[in-house]
Amino acid sequence: MLLRLQTQALGGVRAGQGRPLALVLACLLAMALAAGGDGLLPQLRLALFNAYQVHFPRQRASGPVQIIAIDEASLKEFGQWPWPRTRLTELIEHINAQQPLAIGLDILMPEPDTTSPEALAARLPAGPLRDSLAALPAYDDVLAAAMRRAPIVLGAAGFAHPEAGTSDALRVWPVHVNWPASSLPVMRFPQAMSSLPLLQAASRGQGLLSVNLEKGIVRRAPLVGAIGDTLAPALSMELLRVATGSSALEIEADADGVHSVSVGDLRVPTAPDGTVWVNFSAPAMDRYISALDVMRGRLADGALQNKIVIVAMTGLGLTDYKTNARGDFMPGVDTHAQMIESFFDGTFLRRPGWMRWAEVATFAACSLLLVWLLPKLRLLLAVPLGGALVLGVYGVGMLLFARAGLLFDATSVVCAVVLVGLSLLTSMLAAAVRDRKHSDRALQVARVSAAKTAGELGAARRIQMATLPQAALSFPGEQRFSLEALLEPAREVGGDLYDFFMLDRDRLFFMVGDVSGKGLPASLFMVVAKALSKSIALRGPSEMAAIMNGANRELTRENPEMLFVSSVAGILDASNGQVFLCNAGHDAPRRLTVDGRVEHLQAADGPPLCVMDDFEYPVQHYQLQAGECLCLTTDGINEAMNEAGDLYGNERLDRLLAALPAAAATPAALVQAVRDDVRLHVGQAEPSDDLTLLVLRWNGAA
Repeated sequence: MLLRLQTQALGGVRAGQGRPLALVLACLLAMALAAGGDGLLPQLRLALFNAYQVHFPRQRASGPVQIIAIDEASLKEFGQWPWPRTRLTELIEHINAQQPLAIGLDILMPEPDTTSPEALAARLPAGPLRDSLAALPAYDDVLAAAMRRAPIVLGAAGFAHPEAGTSDALRVWPVHVNWPASSLPVMRFPQAMSSLPLLQAASRGQGLLSVNLEKGIVRRAPLVGAIGDTLAPALSMELLRVATGSSALEIEADADGVHSVSVGDLRVPTAPDGTVWVNFSAPAMDRYISALDVMRGRLADGALQNKIVIVAMTGLGLTDYKTNARGDFMPGVDTHAQMIESFFDGTFLRRPGWMRWAEVATFAACSLLLVWLLPKLRLLLAVPLGGALVLGVYGVGMLLFARAGLLFDATSVVCAVVLVGLSLLTSMLAAAVRDRKHSDRALQVARVSAAKTAGELGAARRIQMATLPQAALSFPGEQRFSLEALLEPAREVGGDLYDFFMLDRDRLFFMVGDVSGKGLPASLFMVVAKALSKSIALRGPSEMAAIMNGANRELTRENPEMLFVSSVAGILDASNGQVFLCNAGHDAPRRLTVDGRVEHLQAADGPPLCVMDDFEYPVQHYQLQAGECLCLTTDGINEAMNEAGDLYGNERLDRLLAALPAAAATPAALVQAVRDDVRLHVGQAEPSDDLTLLVLRWNGAA
């Protein structure tokens, strides 16, 4: 035992040396996780979010967007870009004939059409041809007229520095915000490149085409930006505004930044800088329609009806293809189309402000579990525990993404937890080396101490068992009753007790009890309880109630450890078979009749001794017939467990006693039968409690 205590103490030293350092490290890492931004390991976080989209791509529930692609087939048919504005006018009119909800032009037209008649006339000398060309309508006017008849939304590109064709003025439609626009942390551009003022005036909306590139990859896109101090919506939101017939966009913001951008009944949650994580689907080529098919009238009727259409250049060499978070190499317009699709389907990707606190809480829970449990485990168990924690955290992240579109940074949490675990392991290994010599010395001391303790406990067991009376020697020549008792402690010493002695020539006092607790304290209190009960019974009134009440008062005064004793005690009048019992919180005795029945007597009608010092225990009265037995037990019998954890139980004891009727078996035989049956049930399992049994048989008055 001493060796075990010393080993535990050394383990506690190792744990104590590792835990404070691990807790300090955990606090620092928790502060870093709570700091916000892109986390401890931004590239790993982004790689994780990319993996989410690769394994759980957005499923297209609707297809509200069609991209009219000015692709290589269109360029081959109609000539290289830029096309004359009349060609673009023809394309718009074909699209508008299908009655779309909105038409977005992912095309910038900052300069007049150089193929327009007035432009050609300006390059010719004076004459009839020049005059004829000058009289023709300008192509830009023709395009503007067509745009007025269609729900056109123009695109604009933000520039960080002034360039040829850029301006700090941009025509935008109303954007309502409940916070000063100049203080919002949105993407800001000093200037922007847009189409001609004539075309802007003919359109019904204008939105930014700019998106965020992170290491050349599109993951996030702004829903609102600013050109100078003027708020400008993204092309996707402006298309939705025009498609829904809304007059303005609504921005919800406060001192922490932008919370959402709304149009009509659609509310899109955003990051504080007004961006959203784009929820990409797998590549869908049915989203694209060649401009050649539109111009040749190859579309089915209604193919674009009630759709949002975006006209964009997709021919290689004419547009910058971009890699999205899934690793798909797609035209830039695909991002805007996918954003609108995800908004229609309500499949937003969100990383709300509370997510970092959820990550901190997850890290704290895992770290505390490691700090508490890891020093207690062997390495073979610690490694699976760490692996289970890692898989659990990643599993939570994948579940949140797949079910709710929430971006949980499992990588940062796992890396922080691994650092805490490594800190613990390092401290434990260092402490183990220091403790090795101490363990060797402690082992030698423990061996000596264990031998000494074993000897002392053996002596204590012998003394305790010697205080118990022996039935075979206690009543020589007595024929009116016979009695047998058994007590087997579960440990070296036990807390059960039994006693029996004559109060006078005819009356036999007997009792069985069970002290709460185990080990030495219970065994000492057992001796005290037995001695006090016998002293009270022999020196005072010999009535059953007086004996039980007096024992309760005396034991309560002499009980510094606040132990209690469940007990059943009785007096048998050997001259007539009358029995007087007091039950203090103990199992009810059994009565074995001469015809083989087992009757349970009245249950306990009072609390255990030492629970209430002023309780007056009532007395139960019974009349035994010649040959009947009383069987008193403690819970060590019915609660005896085998290796599988199955209890012996009261029903099995009743069946055994019924099979050995009192008229045909002596108390000694009954005790031996119960003892053997309990041992058979327990098998190789360790005893769970003391085993105590007392059997009293009244043979008759003669």
